Amino acid sequence: MSNPKEHAELHNNLSEIITGVESSVASSSSSASSLNDDITPFPSPVLSATSLAGLSLSSDGELEPEVDDDKIVTEEDKQKALEFKAEANKAFGAKDFNKSIDLYTKAIALNPKDSTFWNNRAMSKAKMEEHGAAIADATKAIEINHNYSKAYFRRGQSYLAILRPTDAVPDFKKAISTDPNNKAAREQLQLTVKLIRKIEFEKAISVGETETASSKCLSLISSGACALDVNTAKPDFPLPIIPQDPNGRYKPTKEFVQGMIESFKNGGKVPKRIAWEIILGCKGVIEKESTLVEINVPEGVTCDIIGDTHGQFFDVHNLLSMTTHPSESHYMIFNGDLVDRGSWSVEVALTVFAYKWLYPEYVFINRGNHETNDMNKVYGFEGECKAKLGEMTFKLFADVFTSLPLAVLVSATQPPASPKSEGSQPAILSEGKRRFFVCHGGPPVSKDGVTLDEVRKIDRFGRQPGQEGIMCEMLWTDPQEPNGRGPSKRGVGLGFGPDVTKRWCELNEITAVIRSHEVRADGYAIEHDGLCITVFSCPNYCDSTGNKAAYIRMQSNGTLSYHQFDAVPHPDVKPMAYSSGFNFGGF
Repeated sequence: MSNPKEHAELHNNLSEIITGVESSVASSSSSASSLNDDITPFPSPVLSATSLAGLSLSSDGELEPEVDDDKIVTEEDKQKALEFKAEANKAFGAKDFNKSIDLYTKAIALNPKDSTFWNNRAMSKAKMEEHGAAIADATKAIEINHNYSKAYFRRGQSYLAILRPTDAVPDFKKAISTDPNNKAAREQLQLTVKLIRKIEFEKAISVGETETASSKCLSLISSGACALDVNTAKPDFPLPIIPQDPNGRYKPTKEFVQGMIESFKNGGKVPKRIAWEIILGCKGVIEKESTLVEINVPEGVTCDIIGDTHGQFFDVHNLLSMTTHPSESHYMIFNGDLVDRGSWSVEVALTVFAYKWLYPEYVFINRGNHETNDMNKVYGFEGECKAKLGEMTFKLFADVFTSLPLAVLVSATQPPASPKSEGSQPAILSEGKRRFFVCHGGPPVSKDGVTLDEVRKIDRFGRQPGQEGIMCEMLWTDPQEPNGRGPSKRGVGLGFGPDVTKRWCELNEITAVIRSHEVRADGYAIEHDGLCITVFSCPNYCDSTGNKAAYIRMQSNGTLSYHQFDAVPHPDVKPMAYSSGFNFGGF
């Protein structure tokens, strides 16, 4: 196993390296407060592998204690298990990761003493963003075979994926010591150590900074230090003219925004000055909005809810061609995670921000867990933004991300066409009409009784999600099948069951929660008897998952329809091309 002393020293050296400003973290009397494995250089909710908000896993620390470790394995069991493994390998190759997980699980049930079954299931779970469960499976593989280099590597990758690099380092080192030819582990170790040192350096130089990036950019514009560089755009795909006001500031037009989008499709760029104007223009709108934005959908108007888009610009362009562009008769809600993963996050963010600037009353943007500093460092947006538009532009984006609202309460204005909900029960109505709570991860449900008024009162400005609390939950939670609450298989955040969703919706008169945050094979899923709906708008996520994408359209009477679409071709640039070489399953 890894050297405990070396691991402890690494934790101690990095315990003070915190970037950004966390939400307040309440003191806890749970055993989690004494655990060292929460120490991380990131401010997002990187929680203990055995505890979450007072919710413990099983005593052995497994997320799925479904096997008999003392089982007497017969030769027949071994042979049948290998047959399941072969089928699972085929499913994995076909990107049917749910099927491969089921088949590896059957192999494990027959022969829990074969470490490869556990490690292969860990790989499948990582592809499904279940990094906490992947860590548990890889750990089991290591317990069976202490020299299993691939299992150490897999566990290290999953620790890194949930932003626990100090836990990943010992695993990468162990992978190398057990297999000196493991080139991938060696490369990931170097990159992870480099990341930790970079964060430490940035923390040190940020001490004493008081002026926000938005203020700095405004000052530079006012002083003329950020003039329009007309040579930035590709000559073959020039941007349309954007008008200026008497003070020399730029103003959006429909022609400019749609022309910019078409230019992006053809490989065009925007000058830094225009990018700043778009980002600042969006900020000027969203900082006036409540943390919980409330909109009504008038008769004759449709409202589309868009899930994660993750820098997949060419799929976003295709999506806009299907939904049509926003207008007074067509509202759009972008439900977080505009950036990271895909290598055109700048283009996606500028597109959505420009629409918000142009159509402040028709376009709405929620913050996702990837609109945060720590995720951007690892998942590519920081590197991409610096490469395309410079470091100050990234800092400006990061500043404005903290101004994004956390949820939209979207209400019908017409009576429902049917009393039926998306599930088996009559719809929950407010004053006889449907209304939906749209947020990235899910509602704040770590305890019962949280009201919409408490959401409205969240002070979001300048804050990162923190490790617990309402803001953290709204960006990170995931639905689970069993009733009650539990740690998420993701390894970060909270799992909430159908009973929890039902109580929260009934308390707040919510017809259904519409959330995103997770890949769904069909692009959407109706869960918790229709009270929790997931929409995910990244087709073939990361060019590897093979999923469909979807968006949801709401009518003025609250009727929902689900529209699927597939991935479209894009230039030959891989996902996370700007992520400094990190390579792990979806998150």
